[in-house]
Amino acid sequence: MTLNILFLTITISKRKVTAEQARHQEMVEKIYEQHKDRQISMYRIM
Repeated sequence: MTLNILFLTITISKRKVTAEQARHQEMVEKIYEQHKDRQISMYRIM
């Protein structure tokens, strides 16, 4: 009988976000919401 065991270590660390990256992500989310609202309004018209 053979027992093979694999040991795996996973390290999770918090990602550091710069001010520029945070601003970019906020802008992306805002544009995404605008497009989603536009799609919903177009769907209501049809």
